[in-house]
Amino acid sequence: MEADFPDGQLAVGSRLSRGIVADLSLSTESAVIWSLGLTDGTVSWLPGLELVLGMAGSSEYEVRARLLELIEPLVSAARARDVEQDLELEQRFETSCGATRWVRFRARSVRTGGTYNLLGIAADATSRHEDKKAMADLTDRYRLLVELSPDAIIVHEAKRLVYVNSAAIRFLGATSAVELLGKEITEIADQASIPGILKRLESLVAPGSMTQPAEAVLKRLDGGTLSIETVSVRTTWEGRPAFQVIMRDMSAQRAAEATLRYQAALVSHVSDAIIATSVAGVVTSWNPAAEAVYGRSAAEAVGRRVDEVVGATLDPLAVLLAGGVIQATHRHVDGTALEIRVSAAEMNDGYVLVCADETARRRAEEHFKTVVASLDEGVVVVGPTGLIESANPAAQRIFGIRESDLVGIESTSLELYDECGKRIPPESYPAQEAQCTMTSRSRRVVRLRRPDGRNVWLSLTSRLLDFGDTAPASVVTSFTDITERRAIGERLEHEATHDPLTELANRTLVLSRLSTALRRPGRADVTTVLFIDLDKFKVINDSLGHSVGDKVLRIVGERLHRAVHREDLVGRLGGDEFVVVTNSIVDPAEIRALAQHLREYLTEPITVDGRQLHIDASIGIVIADSCDGRTAEDLLRDADVAMYQAKTLGRGRYEFFDVELRERMQRRLRLEQDLRDALPNEQLWTAYQPVVDLQTGRMVAVEALMRWNHPQHGAISPVEFIGLAEESDLINVIGTHMLRSTTRELAARRAEHDIDIHLKVNLSVRQLDDPQLVPVVQDALATTGLPANALCLEVTESALMRDHVAAAEILSSLRDVGIRLAIDDFGTGYSSLAQLQRLTLDTLKIDRSFITGIGTSRDAEAIVTSIIAMAHAVDLTVIAEGVETQDQLEILRDLGCDQAQGFYLGRPSPADDLFPKVASFRWHTP
Repeated sequence: MEADFPDGQLAVGSRLSRGIVADLSLSTESAVIWSLGLTDGTVSWLPGLELVLGMAGSSEYEVRARLLELIEPLVSAARARDVEQDLELEQRFETSCGATRWVRFRARSVRTGGTYNLLGIAADATSRHEDKKAMADLTDRYRLLVELSPDAIIVHEAKRLVYVNSAAIRFLGATSAVELLGKEITEIADQASIPGILKRLESLVAPGSMTQPAEAVLKRLDGGTLSIETVSVRTTWEGRPAFQVIMRDMSAQRAAEATLRYQAALVSHVSDAIIATSVAGVVTSWNPAAEAVYGRSAAEAVGRRVDEVVGATLDPLAVLLAGGVIQATHRHVDGTALEIRVSAAEMNDGYVLVCADETARRRAEEHFKTVVASLDEGVVVVGPTGLIESANPAAQRIFGIRESDLVGIESTSLELYDECGKRIPPESYPAQEAQCTMTSRSRRVVRLRRPDGRNVWLSLTSRLLDFGDTAPASVVTSFTDITERRAIGERLEHEATHDPLTELANRTLVLSRLSTALRRPGRADVTTVLFIDLDKFKVINDSLGHSVGDKVLRIVGERLHRAVHREDLVGRLGGDEFVVVTNSIVDPAEIRALAQHLREYLTEPITVDGRQLHIDASIGIVIADSCDGRTAEDLLRDADVAMYQAKTLGRGRYEFFDVELRERMQRRLRLEQDLRDALPNEQLWTAYQPVVDLQTGRMVAVEALMRWNHPQHGAISPVEFIGLAEESDLINVIGTHMLRSTTRELAARRAEHDIDIHLKVNLSVRQLDDPQLVPVVQDALATTGLPANALCLEVTESALMRDHVAAAEILSSLRDVGIRLAIDDFGTGYSSLAQLQRLTLDTLKIDRSFITGIGTSRDAEAIVTSIIAMAHAVDLTVIAEGVETQDQLEILRDLGCDQAQGFYLGRPSPADDLFPKVASFRWHTP
């Protein structure tokens, strides 16, 4: 209840000092003191409490009830602790009129004598709460505005980011604020923008000051950049100076500006006339292209009716009603007709007209039609439905169909076949594929069956007529008749892969087919190659002429073709070399039977120009199973090696290739190469074997024999390396070297020891064919000074009999030089006494095979006797070679043989070992 308190004290607290009241009222703006006796429940207050509680005009009872209700938490706290203490409470309540009010209570519990009281102050806190709420609402609105702003907003303190909104995270290409906070502003700005940014920040001195909008470039985390417009404001962050930066993305604006510039440039530079008119048809805009098309400047056109400036009736509304596009004839300022395609569109205040000058295109189309009609190349247009819409005269001629019968039919009704002869399905026709895939089909080769049954080959290309169309589109198909060219090509291809003489496969085709067979995926068969070389064919060719030889080769090719299966390949590699490739047999016994079968076919007599000829063949065989890694070239080479072995073993036979044979051939190849280097490296040297006169026992001649000391293999047998030299054409070089070195050696020894010793040098078959042989002999004699009659050249009997007419000519030329001539290895060939007379020889050398048999074989002795008698009958000196025993020597002397040589009389020796002994050399027999 209210009461007057003397000396300003409350009745319940007469002993309380004013200091207590002052403490309670501290930091309150307006307050009313109240008290509560915690012991007796007495309540009192000063005037004005009803106003604080929003109860103006209420009774004391109502005020007392409201007060007790609001301070209940304070009373409970004071009673619970039972000590002097300060208490504080804010309470929210609604007044009787529904208004919300806030009251702040501050109280202190005190004991005075035997009483326990609660003294407090009540203050109205409603306005403070309303201000706080308003501030919270304002703060929340500001936060939402900042967070949801489309502009990027950042705050940086000491040039380091302390806040970024969502737009800033997006602008900078980050995924969260964590990636950006703490970065310096120079890290997020392009290098060129940094000086301007720092300068603008330095200008912000006073709080709240802001910069003018400026452009800058941000550097995104992903390496890209972003053009922005930025404004910086001086602010605070947690009480410290900071800057708030607002950034606006200028990309869209820049793009819009660029678009506007582009559109303006497009209108200015487009090739079509663009004309803007008012609703009444008066020209309001006339672009440069319109000036060019119509020959009128914008100054002349603007303000006049469009009909007047285009030289024809032009109603924009009528164009729109006609579908927006029409074709019209306009007039240039000089009166020239213009073919124009007019497009119209409405604008807010009139119309825009696009007038495309198609005069040149129309003229070009007419020219094009004329050109297409005169082309030798066929051209047809296939419409979207697959029907032929047009065909030029060349297409009608190639197809053999008139235009009236061609236009309107399904393009797939024409029969097309691929290069394998298979009918092309309709969906795979080039025109249909181009329509479905919207891509061109170029240079496809097809065969067309004409209605008259004739086939023509076409090189055909199908292209979309308008690439702007959607599938199915119109297609133009052009084609060239390549029937004749293809026939020529097939003939050329045949000639390139076949032997022109026999029409068999040539080396190129053999290697190609063989390679294909070897590479066939998953092949399980055996590939067999038979390399066939005709024996004695050269004799036929040389003696009867090449025309006869060619006929023989054709017959051999036909026989081989008939002798094998249809799927087997027969080829001619060149000369008299043939090959058979088969995959049809596997068993080695069957392969041998095939080789023998081929030889039987070939050995049958051949009748050419009334002559019956006989040939045979040497065959080399190589087999390659599915695991064989050799190439086609390897197989031919190995089969050739096996064939050579068959010839070496006597011809007229077949031999299988094996690894040992390859190794022997590889040795031959290596030795051949080494032999080429042997002469310049001075590995070849000459040994001399004495020839003894059997009557006097004196050495009358020496035979020069070539020797080879190989740096790795030591001494190489002459039998091996002389054969290599003859096969590789090295024999002429080596023979020339030997002739010059031995004549020089013998001339020097004759002069040194004053001896009359003759020199015997062997000539090979190839040397006899060398046109330089006679000049070489003349040069050697002239250079060394050896008398011509001191040189005897020895030629084998088989070499002389190979072509006795040519041999007689070369021997006659050598005889004219003055040298002596000898026939070597006599008895191994087929020479006769009459032939020996025609060859005008000086010496006959009996082959060692007959000398070995004398003394043990009466037949051998009889043969030697006959040879000696025959030779003496034509005044030839007889030399026996290969004398190995005393008995052989005595028998030869008794038979009247003139001279002899052999190991028994002296082995081949170096010149330094032999010639010093020549003067005293005597061979005495018992």
